[in-house]
Amino acid sequence: MAFELPPLPYAYNALEPYIDEQTMQLHHDKHHQTYVTNLNAAIEKHPELSGKSLVQLISDLEAIPEDIRVAVKNNGGQHHNHSLFWELMGPNAGGAPTGAAAEAINAAFGDYDSFKAAFKAAAVGQFGSGWAWAYLDGGKLQVKGYANGENPAMGRHVPVLGIDVWEHAYYLKYQNLRPAYVDAFFNVINWNKVSELISAG
Repeated sequence: MAFELPPLPYAYNALEPYIDEQTMQLHHDKHHQTYVTNLNAAIEKHPELSGKSLVQLISDLEAIPEDIRVAVKNNGGQHHNHSLFWELMGPNAGGAPTGAAAEAINAAFGDYDSFKAAFKAAAVGQFGSGWAWAYLDGGKLQVKGYANGENPAMGRHVPVLGIDVWEHAYYLKYQNLRPAYVDAFFNVINWNKVSELISAG
């Protein structure tokens, strides 16, 4: 069964003024759709892979035939990342974490401000295109930058919060000011989704 672009769970302008409507529309409808299209094209070459889930594909890349491995890593990784990214944001969100998210952050980082500093450093410091992810490793929350479409699931960890720092995610509004975009992101984090992922992790 072919992978599909998930619908955006809110309106394109729902994250204004922090993330602009045009960026959301281009990012979801064009960029994410391209990753899905390219992933499906790769999988079509090896029908025996068609029953595997996205996480199964990207968490065991050595099992992917060599002729499509890079395509699956790049496009599958980006499909995975973006599908989570849309859900990790929301209107009337942001603020301090609560529930399982707050507990995991406090246990690993001491307090939310320390977590914010570590997450922002990973996002701003990621050289070139990529992501910053908070993820569970053995039940403990960690933060790390990832290049291109890579993500914690590729290392069999559980991603729980990520920010896209490819330029297409912020350049229309923030130009070269990646730190300002990262600061804005904290105002749209859907902590309920983060807590849900941590609890399930």
